[in-house]
Amino acid sequence: MDYAAALAYMEGVSWLGSRPGLERIERLLARLGSPQDSLRFVHVAGTNGKGSVCAMLRSALSAAGYRTGLYISPHLLRMNERMSIDGVEIPDGEFAAGVTRLARSAEGMDESCTEFELCTALALDWFAARRCDIVALETGLGGRLDATNVIARPECAVITNIGLDHCEVLGGTPGEIAREKAGIFKGGRAAAYGLSGEARDALLSRARETGTELRFADFSALEPLEDSAAGQRFRYRGREYSIGLLGEHQLRNAATAIGAVEQLRAAGWDIPEAALRAGLASARWPARFERVLTGPDFVVDGGHNPQCLEATAAALRRYYPHTRRVLLFGALADKDWRGMARLLAPLAEEFVCATPDSPRALPAEELAAFLRGEGLRAEAFADIDAAAEAAHTRAAPDGMACCAGSLYMAGEVRRYLMERGEGL
Repeated sequence: MDYAAALAYMEGVSWLGSRPGLERIERLLARLGSPQDSLRFVHVAGTNGKGSVCAMLRSALSAAGYRTGLYISPHLLRMNERMSIDGVEIPDGEFAAGVTRLARSAEGMDESCTEFELCTALALDWFAARRCDIVALETGLGGRLDATNVIARPECAVITNIGLDHCEVLGGTPGEIAREKAGIFKGGRAAAYGLSGEARDALLSRARETGTELRFADFSALEPLEDSAAGQRFRYRGREYSIGLLGEHQLRNAATAIGAVEQLRAAGWDIPEAALRAGLASARWPARFERVLTGPDFVVDGGHNPQCLEATAAALRRYYPHTRRVLLFGALADKDWRGMARLLAPLAEEFVCATPDSPRALPAEELAAFLRGEGLRAEAFADIDAAAEAAHTRAAPDGMACCAGSLYMAGEVRRYLMERGEGL
C-alpha cells in the first residue's frame, strides 16, 4: 500500500479508542516475530514532562554515538512524528512498507488492535529493522497496562511528574496514579522526578516489590544561572548545563533526565559528560512553551490539563512579566477546561477561542461564552487559522500571544505560524 492507504489503515480503528491491556499487542508482535525482544529501552511514564524527558534522553544518547529511537504520542500533525531515529522521522515509504507488513500480520486476529497499539507495534518493528541500539519509549496512558509495557525489563525505567489526569482509568489520587505508572518497574534501575507524599511512597513500594533500584531527582541541588526566552543555564549537583526548553519545570525535567543517564551509566552505557551536556543543550520539543514567532512573540504550548497550565502560567509570568498578553485558548470537552481557563484568566488581556480538531473538542462559542460570564474579554473564531491570525494581530505591536489548552490545536497553530514564513 502507498502512504495514504497506510495512514488510512492506521486511522481506521480510531473509533476503538483506548482499551488498556497487553493481550492484543502481545499477539500482534508475536506474529511480527517479537521485534521488541531485540531492542533495549529507556521506558518513560508520567503525567507531565515525559515527552520532554524522552527528547532530552534521545538527544544525549545520540550525542554519545548510539543509534537511538524515540517513540512519542500523540503527534502534532503527522503520525510519522511518533517514531524517529536520531531525530529523523520515519520516511513515508518506510511507514507505508511497515504498515503493509503490519496489516498482513494483523489479518485474522480475533480482536482488533487500537490505533495506539498498531502505532506502537509499527514503531517497535521499524526500530528493530533499523537496528537501534536503544529506544526512548514514552508510554501513552498509565504504565502497567499501556501497550508499550509489552517490553521486557528496560535498561532504565523513568517516572516523571505525577498529577491528576485520566482519573477514570488510572485512579483518583496521586498514589493510585503513581502505582499504575510504576507498573513499568520490572527490576533493574529506575529514575524518577523529585516527587513527595503518596506518589513518592507508591513508587518506593513498587520498587521494593520488583527489586528495582530507584533514585529520585534532588531539586534542592538545582541552581538556575541564566534564564531568558532564548534558553536556560543551570547548575545541578555542581555541574553546569544548558537547555533550550523554557520554564522552571524544564529544569526539573532536565534533572530527571540527568538521573536517568546516571542510572544508564551504572548499567554499563558509555555516556560521556560532554555528550550529556550537548544532548541537553540541543534537545527540542515542539509546542512546549515554544517561541515560534518574534515581533510580537507568539508562544505555542500544548498544555492540556490544569497541572500543565500551572506551568504555562508560571512561564508567562516568568518570561513576559510586564507584557500585554493575548491568549489563544481551546480545549477538549472531557478535560477540566474551566479549571484551565481560570488559571489563565489573570494573565490574559483578552482571549481568542478556537475549537480543536477533535470529536471531543469543546466548541469555541461555548468556551467564549463561559469566559465572558467570568467577566473576561473573549471572542470565538470559526477555524484555528483565523484564530491564530487574530491572536497575532491583536498582540501587535507591544504585546505577545500564547496558544494553550490543547495539544491538537497547538500543532495546527504551530503549522500555520511556520507556514507564514516568519518562524524563528
